[in-house]
Amino acid sequence: MVEESPEALREQLQRRERELAAIRRITAALHARTKPDELVRQTLDAAVATVDATAGSVLLHEPKSNKLVFKYVIGVSADRLTGFEMDAGQRSIAGQVFAARVGQISPDTLTDPNFFPGIDKQTGEETRNLVTVPLTTTEGRAIGAMQVMNKRHGAFDEQDLHVLEVLSAQAASAIETAQLHEDAKLAEVAHLIGDISHDVKNMVTPVVTGAQTLESMVQRMWDELDAALSEPAAPPEWADRVRRAVQGVREFFPEAMEMTYEGATATQERVREIADAVQGIIAQPHFEPADINEIVQAVAKVLQVVADRGSLTLDLSGLGAVPPADLDRQRVRNALYNLIDNAIPETPRGGRISVRTAAVAAAGDGLPDTLEVRVADTGRGMPEHVRRRLFSPEGALSTKVGGTGLGTKIVKNVVEAHGGTITVESEEGRGTTFTIRLPLRQRTRAAAAETP
Repeated sequence: MVEESPEALREQLQRRERELAAIRRITAALHARTKPDELVRQTLDAAVATVDATAGSVLLHEPKSNKLVFKYVIGVSADRLTGFEMDAGQRSIAGQVFAARVGQISPDTLTDPNFFPGIDKQTGEETRNLVTVPLTTTEGRAIGAMQVMNKRHGAFDEQDLHVLEVLSAQAASAIETAQLHEDAKLAEVAHLIGDISHDVKNMVTPVVTGAQTLESMVQRMWDELDAALSEPAAPPEWADRVRRAVQGVREFFPEAMEMTYEGATATQERVREIADAVQGIIAQPHFEPADINEIVQAVAKVLQVVADRGSLTLDLSGLGAVPPADLDRQRVRNALYNLIDNAIPETPRGGRISVRTAAVAAAGDGLPDTLEVRVADTGRGMPEHVRRRLFSPEGALSTKVGGTGLGTKIVKNVVEAHGGTITVESEEGRGTTFTIRLPLRQRTRAAAAETP
């Protein structure tokens, strides 16, 4: 047995003290009910410091897209890497550890065939070595992975791996608890919105019934007025004056009734969409051939009054010659309403909100097979970290005072229900552009089932 030197023993003792201090720190934070995001950051920071690394990251798994997303990053170009995604099945060290639920040490990334070089390309920095440990719940379900990289002195060893496994268990526990708490809150809110939906329907019903009764009464009034003004005894000049006096009301009345009915229906539909968004549910869409330009014009018609108050221009000159597409009219209307309505308060007076439509080829060549809708404003724009997470799971947390953030989630749900994509480009002080791309034709379930 080789006797270790006093210096080596002292180093081992100091190392063990650092590890125990990190574990005590995270345990104290758990008992103090630190916010989950802050707790995970503290855990990652403790992990990097304890094993003498220079950087670290926590990747969380998104089941719907089967991607690993860099959620927390410290020590490297966090602004470039946070939000970066890679397929969970793609050959990578993080993907391998996530799938196997077993941690591993990578002493030299240059010789590791599973190392994914795209990360270094994204950050512009070099990863020399790293340790990757899985994030698993108390039930053994993998929810992501934690990585620390570039040890300052020496090489990562089994003791580093062990302490990181302990810390990763703390992080996974915090994330799992936060998710359970969030699910409970969403269930409570969804139940409340269900009650609100019922109340809204009860309140809207007399509005619709009253409008229908008024429409019938006004139509009878027009008939009686026309009959009276057509009688031989009616002075022609007097009859003409009466017709001119009521002409404006007569012409606008059918449009007013249409707006009332559409508004009542849209109100009930909006409450249901919000409930679906809170629950994370996308109800089965109803596709039918629809003219996207007509939908855009209907939305703009409703929001024109709001735009006028802000001295804004709603520019529809970019509506192109687009063939009918397979759309769920009401859902697409809701999505466009949200995008335009959100743009109005973000655009200073005198600004412009434009909507453009076109039929394009998804691959850039061949026949058009994709509907493209762009909603652009000349508003304040948004910071890069907000833009990057806008349609991510945490994007529903609004950054605006009084905002719920549900609007962006509703838009995302609508796009996903159509099998499409949505992207956003923004620059602070220059404005924001949302681009929605939807297939012109939807495959039916039967057709999809026949595909081998």
